[in-house]
Amino acid sequence: MLGAIGSFLRRRAENVAVMMLVTMFGALLVQVAFRYFINMPMGWTDELSLIMWTWLVLWGAAFVVRERDEIRFDLILASVPLILRRGMTLVSAAAVIILFAISLPAVIDYILFMRVQRTAYFHIRFDWLFSIYILFVLAAIVRYLWIGFRAVFAHDQRNAADKAVSGL
Repeated sequence: MLGAIGSFLRRRAENVAVMMLVTMFGALLVQVAFRYFINMPMGWTDELSLIMWTWLVLWGAAFVVRERDEIRFDLILASVPLILRRGMTLVSAAAVIILFAISLPAVIDYILFMRVQRTAYFHIRFDWLFSIYILFVLAAIVRYLWIGFRAVFAHDQRNAADKAVSGL
């Protein structure tokens, strides 16, 4: 049941990311058409593209990209024994959780402070614009709590594959 709900929510998050990408691409087409065919550059298309890019990157990192899709250079992690790998995973997860948790109050304070400024063309308050970063931080904390939990209780997919290969 939870897997079906999670899968549904993940597909909806992907749909939102696709709509942001389509919006960004549409703004690019409008910008090219007006700049090169009509000789009338439009600033709002730049602003829309920047807003969509900011939200797309943080939305995608928070809700779309899976752990196995992330690019890592884990030569050291892959070369150590399973128990040490689990410890390294737990330490790195704890570091990410602690650093994001420590930064969260300052991030929220700064984003709330930014309500005094607005974007040039759409007049969107900057606190609304940068609020996606709070969602990103909260999602990262939850993700790394889950990674740490899996490391402690050996539910990591890589750990399961290692057990199958080594015959443990």
